[in-house]
Amino acid sequence: MITKKISFLLIIIFTTLHSFSQDKFTLSGTIKDSKNNETLIGVNIYIPALKIGTTTNEYGFYSITVPRGEHEIEISYVGYQTIQQTITLNQNTKNNFSISESGEELQEVVITDNKGKINIKSPEMSVNKLSISTIKKMPVVLGEVDVLKSILLLPGVTNAGEGASGFNVRGGGADQNLILLDEATIFNSSHVFGFFSVFNPDVIKDLKLYKGGIPARFGGRASSVLDIYQKDGSSKDFHMNGGIGLVSSRLLLEGPIVKDKGSFLIGGRGSYAHLFLKLSEDNKDNSAYFYDLNAKLSYKLNDNNNLYLSGYFGRDVFSLNKSFTNIYGNSTLNLRWNHLYSDKLFSNLSLIYSDYYYGLDLDYVGFKWDSGIQNYNIKYDFKHYISDKFKLNYGLNGIYYEFNPGTIIPSNTTSGINPDQLDKKYAFEPSIYLDAENQLSKRITLAYGLRYSLFYRLGSSTINYYDNNSPVVFNSDMQIYEKGTPTSTKYFGKNKVIQDYNNFEPRLSISYQLNDNQAIKASYNRMAQYLQLISNTSSPTPLDVWMPSDNYIKPQIADQAALGYFRNIKEGAYSLEIETFYKKIQNRLDYIDGADLIANNAIEQVILNGRMRAYGLEIMVKKNEGRFNGWVSYTLSKSEQQTPGRTPEEIGINNGQWYSSAYDKTHNLAITSTYNLNEKWSFGANFALQSGQPVTYPNGQYEYLGITVPSYGLRNENRLPAYHHLDVSATLTPRKNKGRNWKGEWVFSIYNLYNRSNAASINFRQNADTGLNEAVRLSIFGIVPAVSYNFKF
Repeated sequence: MITKKISFLLIIIFTTLHSFSQDKFTLSGTIKDSKNNETLIGVNIYIPALKIGTTTNEYGFYSITVPRGEHEIEISYVGYQTIQQTITLNQNTKNNFSISESGEELQEVVITDNKGKINIKSPEMSVNKLSISTIKKMPVVLGEVDVLKSILLLPGVTNAGEGASGFNVRGGGADQNLILLDEATIFNSSHVFGFFSVFNPDVIKDLKLYKGGIPARFGGRASSVLDIYQKDGSSKDFHMNGGIGLVSSRLLLEGPIVKDKGSFLIGGRGSYAHLFLKLSEDNKDNSAYFYDLNAKLSYKLNDNNNLYLSGYFGRDVFSLNKSFTNIYGNSTLNLRWNHLYSDKLFSNLSLIYSDYYYGLDLDYVGFKWDSGIQNYNIKYDFKHYISDKFKLNYGLNGIYYEFNPGTIIPSNTTSGINPDQLDKKYAFEPSIYLDAENQLSKRITLAYGLRYSLFYRLGSSTINYYDNNSPVVFNSDMQIYEKGTPTSTKYFGKNKVIQDYNNFEPRLSISYQLNDNQAIKASYNRMAQYLQLISNTSSPTPLDVWMPSDNYIKPQIADQAALGYFRNIKEGAYSLEIETFYKKIQNRLDYIDGADLIANNAIEQVILNGRMRAYGLEIMVKKNEGRFNGWVSYTLSKSEQQTPGRTPEEIGINNGQWYSSAYDKTHNLAITSTYNLNEKWSFGANFALQSGQPVTYPNGQYEYLGITVPSYGLRNENRLPAYHHLDVSATLTPRKNKGRNWKGEWVFSIYNLYNRSNAASINFRQNADTGLNEAVRLSIFGIVPAVSYNFKF
């Protein structure tokens, strides 16, 4: 049956390909940065007279088919000079373009100012793209440029609190975001428990966040996709750049292996704030630091073939008095082959390895804990530029997972602890997809696609079985959920299928162009998420455990629809985006009261499959040009979760009622701006305001054996105080930089300018004098000034 379904999709792919009249020819090639030959993603290639265009793909390649004759080509990219050039087409032609950053001069072409217009005609919506130059201008805590903190200023994106890891998109959990670095999965995106992201800003070339209307080539997560690509490295000249800050420093080296053919890039970061702890007698044995390394090799074999090898390695180390040591981090490796079959057919084959490791050494109790998740991924993607009005993307993907929930290792022979290995788990996730973009008329453009995904939970494992297939039982006398008792077990050998799932995941987007400056867009997508994060916190922590779907943990199925209005104002000087969305998710995990999640070999006994829903309105107004630019975004939304009873006798979690999820932020306002005073000084400011995070407070207390015990009401019916802060920065670029190979700048920043004490959490404790429970607010950051020096050579 599965083979028939895959064959059916393959037939759709290849029967859709058809020929077109010979009075049209194809213009194709790559577009690069003139300074370093770095390929550029998402560059607009437009022919004004025909009102048609295309964009470069993830490797800088473009292809457009137009009638025979002479055409004026316009090439534009944010942060770069827009160029116009006349091309004569009387045969299929390859033409590679090099464009320069704003402020530099080009020859033999007409140069105009580039404006960050919305692509009105494209059906793409619910997508935000940030240039690394924009990100570097944003003031952040401790002066460290942070990719993840920058996307929190976008509509529909929030965090889980001050200093928390991860991010939440349109009311979804942080585990529902697929985070890719050069196509490799990143399972934990933060350093130092959320204070910094794992992404070195000097290495990043392109960043795109899909909140909805997600293309069919992406799968495996229910809420969003954050797609990040690293730079290739300069194949022209050797360059060096970096930065020195109060708590960390970074250095990037890049240059040619073979001039204009091959390049290398290597970048590293490290923090050293822990060294200052050594100066204190009380903290000399304490430590908290991170380091990471990015590397990439690129080589052009010929005009039709390119090879890339890229990798990432990062680690965090946290230690207390040498008795508690925590080490965790990601590792990735990706080998890619770009092949151009023709001027209309581009392909990319990737072999990817990704690993997330978590280690804990508790010397005072005498054991070590190792856990993690590894995956091996092979994917083959094709982009087919069939005509100027019809494009296809299609491909295959297969991922093999190995989950290690935990290995307990005695650290000494006197600990009295026996070695123990929780059952390792294995899974395989193959998929096939087809995406099409079709311009139906001058006003209507349609994008549609289908992803077919499968998931196999594999042995070797021992599976528990329960009465009525219910590992969680309801105690009707006490009105509580309790762990069930297995009635039998079954062992599945290596790679034996324990459970399998398959899902069709349709995608659809449409743009209706009202005029040259206005459009209405709509989208729908279904996503299947087969991996589940087992956690009792609202933001990811290093100790969180990833689990595959199986007999009891069902895959999450997300359906999302969105409708939006988009407008360019004053020829793109300003832009307006308004979107409304509705999302529902099946099989969202919920936990019974008192659930024990760590080192639990029968996790099915403490979880129930519930559901989620989220809906809202997003507004974003941008100023795209001039000395003063930036944006204002506002989101009004609701995110809820429900786990009703499975039978009429059961009350369900939270009495079966809908309750605010931990990611529900009713109001979310963000303002970011930059002002270029002159060539020497520029300034930036961010303001963020969010509704407080939902929490559960005690609503009463009682005494038991002389101890005051709090009692709790419904889940998440309370909230932390509103979260807000203002950050400012000033960048000094010395005039003596002009004409020098060595260029430097000073960045002065203040995080939380008015010293707001945002509550990371509010805990309750018993007052020693009164015996009553009292609330205690935990705030992480007050006002934080910082200074850093950035340089490039």
